Amino acid sequence: MMRKSVIVGGLLAVLAASAAVPAFAEDSVYVPLFSYRTGPYAGSGIPIANGMSDYLTMLNERDGGINGVKIVVEECETGYDTQKGVECYEQVKAKNPVVINPYSTGITLQVIPKAGVDKIPVLSMAYGLSAGAVGDTFPWVFNPPDTYWDGASAIITDIANREGGLDKLAGKKIGYIYLDAGYGKEPIPLLEDFSKKYGFTLTQYPVPGKEMQNQSSQWLNIRRDNPDYMIMWGWGAMNPTAVKEATKIRYPMDRFYGIWWSGGNDDAAAGGDAAKGYRTMNFHGVGKDYPVIQDIKKYVVDAGKSHVDPAKFADNLYNRGVYNSMLIAEGIRRAQEISGKKVITAADMRDGLENLNIDEARIKEMGMEGFAAPVKLSCSDHSGHHKVYVVEWNGSDWQKATDWFAPMTDVVRPMLEKAAEEYTAANAPWPKREEACKSN
Repeated sequence: MMRKSVIVGGLLAVLAASAAVPAFAEDSVYVPLFSYRTGPYAGSGIPIANGMSDYLTMLNERDGGINGVKIVVEECETGYDTQKGVECYEQVKAKNPVVINPYSTGITLQVIPKAGVDKIPVLSMAYGLSAGAVGDTFPWVFNPPDTYWDGASAIITDIANREGGLDKLAGKKIGYIYLDAGYGKEPIPLLEDFSKKYGFTLTQYPVPGKEMQNQSSQWLNIRRDNPDYMIMWGWGAMNPTAVKEATKIRYPMDRFYGIWWSGGNDDAAAGGDAAKGYRTMNFHGVGKDYPVIQDIKKYVVDAGKSHVDPAKFADNLYNRGVYNSMLIAEGIRRAQEISGKKVITAADMRDGLENLNIDEARIKEMGMEGFAAPVKLSCSDHSGHHKVYVVEWNGSDWQKATDWFAPMTDVVRPMLEKAAEEYTAANAPWPKREEACKSN
């Protein structure tokens, strides 16, 4: 029993219409995927959902699951709407999921307080509440391989490297255009702190969700302000619109940075040839030339078990979904090792995620050599703050523009710990960690 999908006009409809708990096989684990294949965020949501689902399907088809345990995959359509996301959470939690993937910062913020009560780990891969990296405060929240604050610090690092050092940022103007929602607001405290610390002027350009495809006023202001660099925290229809608007005002695209969620192939292609040079952060491989991607093609796409448009197979955001599901699968595998059980519980999964240690040998074994970098988490560090790199749009695809480099972990980690303290104070009484730090 793999999917409960209903195909409507080529798209997956909302699942779990019935509140009845399905009779999943005893030798399976249940992994719900929150997705959004419809609405203004579908351009970003569809490739992510395809990559996530296809990797887990490939493990079922090629390996019979994980150590003989099948993965039951079920999507719940949220439309990137927080209320719908919470409804999905309430629907799936009765089915004993081993992990929740909200795929929305807004949804993540709503389910974080529920996670510790319901004892279900939340995997918000490189998104969500940055302070969730502090495992002592948030034992049920995980955001590897990097937090938003790591991403923002990495962009500032690359800008500084190009300028000749952090001290050369003094007097510069850096613009920040962002989705005016929890997602876009998340890195603002760090960017404001950095603007004071390094002496650059930060100008902000919020984009309301209902106006994502009408950014002319923001870009007129950007043309007026003429910032030396631009940073974008966009998603869905906001991204291609911003890229097109940037080309219209002839903003130098090699000075326009997007966070990793603003790095879809369709996002950059919207600007045509004029978009060449647009840069985004990345933490996984691009393209099809990896054994793991070829296995997905063989066992899933060519076998007619995928919803991906063949022309968009292995696009950047598709590969992001693959990477996300790799973390899920390795969390399950690690939980099996620690617990000694093949069919794990959500509590076991929490232990597995907290003890993730994906080294080079395991990466090669998974067929991901060159696709993924090592990932290691701990009881206190649920992110890892791992190395990233910059990709640049060449007019038809993404190409690597820098070597892998570390975010400003020494600066970011203390700020995250302070943010975690502020979160608990604002949400008092916040429960103290009672979960033991397990390993094997």
